[in-house]
Amino acid sequence: MSRRIKRMNPKPRSRDERKEARPFKARSAHKAGPRPGGKPGAKPQRFASERAERRTSEAAPSKPVEALLPTKVQTVTVTADENNMRVDRFLEARFPGLSFSHIQRVVRKGELRVDGKRVDSKDRLEEGQSVRIPPLKLDAPKLPGALSEAAQKTLQALKEMTLYEDDDVLVLNKPAGLAVQGGSGTTRHIDQMLEVMRDAKGQKPRLVHRIDKDTSGCLLIAKTRFAATHLTGAFRSRSARKIYWALVPGLPKPKQGRISTFLAKEESEDDTIMRIAQHGDEGASHAVTYYAVVETAGNKLTWVSLKPVTGRTHQLRAHMAHIGHPIIGDPKYFNIENWELPGGLQNRLHLLARRIVIPHPRGGVIDASAPLPPHMQQSWNLLGLDATRFDPIENAPEE
Repeated sequence: MSRRIKRMNPKPRSRDERKEARPFKARSAHKAGPRPGGKPGAKPQRFASERAERRTSEAAPSKPVEALLPTKVQTVTVTADENNMRVDRFLEARFPGLSFSHIQRVVRKGELRVDGKRVDSKDRLEEGQSVRIPPLKLDAPKLPGALSEAAQKTLQALKEMTLYEDDDVLVLNKPAGLAVQGGSGTTRHIDQMLEVMRDAKGQKPRLVHRIDKDTSGCLLIAKTRFAATHLTGAFRSRSARKIYWALVPGLPKPKQGRISTFLAKEESEDDTIMRIAQHGDEGASHAVTYYAVVETAGNKLTWVSLKPVTGRTHQLRAHMAHIGHPIIGDPKYFNIENWELPGGLQNRLHLLARRIVIPHPRGGVIDASAPLPPHMQQSWNLLGLDATRFDPIENAPEE
C-alpha cells in the first residue's frame, strides 16, 4: 500500500480494498436529491427553495478583515482540519484578506516559524504543530486606472469563462491547461489574471479553492473580503458540495461506492504524487470519495461521477487509480500497462469539475455547473454518451 501508485501493477483487490469501495445508499429523501428516472439535470428541491429565498439585502461582516489580522506576534496551533495544509494555504484560510505576495514575503523572510523553524510556503503542516505568526497587514490599495490592451483582453477572457457572477461571488469555467496559481515556469494563471478586476478600493478577487491545472470546470472566486471569509469557512466546514465527471477504463464494481483511504505526498527528483498511506504515516491525511457509474461504452470505458467529501491534493485521481480505474489521460496516475487509448480520443486528462453548490455569503445557495470541455465532449460524442443522463451521485451521502 505504500508503493507509488504510478508504478503499481493491476492485480485483484484484497478484501480490505473491496471494503474501501463499498456501495453507498442515500440516507434520507432530503439529502438524496432527485430519484432515478426523474427529469435529467433536475436540481434537488431543497436547493431550489433556498435559491428562491435568497436575500437581496446587504449584510456586513461583524468585524472588518483588518480587525482580524494580528498586530503583534501570536502563536496558533494547527487543527485537525488544517492537517497536511500548505503553509501559504494555511495563511490564506486564516486571513482571507492577505495578498499572495504578502504571504510569500513573510514566509521567505522567516517571520513565520513552525515549531520554531523556518519553512517554505509549499511545506505541509501537521495537526498540533505551533505556528508563529508575525504582525500582518493588508497591502495598500492600488488605484484603478485605464486598462491596457493586454488587460482588456484578459478581462474579456475572464468574462468568457464566467458561469455565475454577482457583487460578491464569481464562478469561472476554468479551461484545462490553465493553472490556478503561479509556480515554477508558470507565467499565466487565474490568480494573475484576476489583477485586472481590482475594484475602486483596490480589492482584488480572491481564490477560495483550487483545481488541478489539467482539470477543467467550476472554480469559485470571492470578489470581496466579506465573501472570502464566508466561502473559505464553508469549505473548511465541508458545507460546499462538489461533483466531478471523469472517464475511466473498465467498469468499476460495485457501480456505486465509497473510497476511504489515507493519502500522503511522495516526492522524487522529477515528480510529486499522492500515494495510498496508512493511518499514522508521516503526512498522511484521511480522504473520502463517493463514486457512481453514470453510463458505459461497451464495458471498455465508463463515465463516472465523483463526489469528494474531503479536499486532498489529487484525491480523485489517486482514488480512482487505487481501485483499478485510473482516469483517462492522467499523466501521473494512469497505471495500466500495455493499455491503448481508443482511436479518436485525445490523451488528455478526462476530469471535469462539473458542479459546485455552496451557501451564498448573503443567503441562499450558489449552484453552478460547467459544460464538458472540448476534448471530453469529443470523447462523449465518439462513445455515444448522453451528457443529459441522470447523475446517480445525487443520491450519495453528504459526508
